[in-house]
Amino acid sequence: MSPQSRKTLNQLNEKNMLILSKNRIESDQLANLNTPAGTDTHTPIPHATLVDYTRKALNRAGLEITHEEHGLARGDLRYFGGFSITGKDIQADDRNLVVGIRNSHDKAFASAICIGNQMLVCDNLCFSSDIKLARRHTPRILTDLPRVLSSAVSRVTSHWSDMANRIASYQETEITRNQAADLMIDLVDSKGFSARDVYKTVKEFEAPRHEEFKGNNLWNLYNACTEMLKGSDVSKLPQRTMTIQSNFDRLANHSPSLTVDNETGLVLPA
Repeated sequence: MSPQSRKTLNQLNEKNMLILSKNRIESDQLANLNTPAGTDTHTPIPHATLVDYTRKALNRAGLEITHEEHGLARGDLRYFGGFSITGKDIQADDRNLVVGIRNSHDKAFASAICIGNQMLVCDNLCFSSDIKLARRHTPRILTDLPRVLSSAVSRVTSHWSDMANRIASYQETEITRNQAADLMIDLVDSKGFSARDVYKTVKEFEAPRHEEFKGNNLWNLYNACTEMLKGSDVSKLPQRTMTIQSNFDRLANHSPSLTVDNETGLVLPA
């Protein structure tokens, strides 16, 4: 990457929003939050502990955090965070690697780490994995957490490469307006998209607000979809973008190189 491109990337990093929470909080404030007492069947993970363990896992993997954001919902019961990451094999002029984490103290959702990308020109955020750190928060959760996080983080570079291949296959797949509309209906049927946003998405595809996404290919429709997801519930964003990818992958004949074992939470070769 040229010095000028790196300067531009750094400028974009400074302005980009990673998470969509209005209730922002600094990471050092997380330690001041209360964590509910555990029971015989459920052990809550302190938000600060999850962030600290994730940092250490990224550091052990030789990955550098260039930007981070943290947010809360439902008081301080639900936490969402995001890290922009760079590393030896993780560099691009047009996108960031993002590692997202979520945690809840009201059992609304499982604690998880999500790996994805953010397009710098538009801030569109998408995830290609959603790795639950445990099916149940048993008393062993805090002991097992470093191992599960390290397993997930160790595959970050593979996720980055896989997304590059996905983007290339989407860019090479030409589609018509009718095909775009049919794909949107499929997304609604698979609960990856809201029916009320279909028309707006097709219009965004036909007349995108960003010059970079002009043209009738699958990649540009994908970005029209993620544009419509801005401002949506961040806790549902990983599953929604992964549902979009699953539908689009079939049309583009793209086969992901990694899967997630639902029993263990470990990232495995496909």
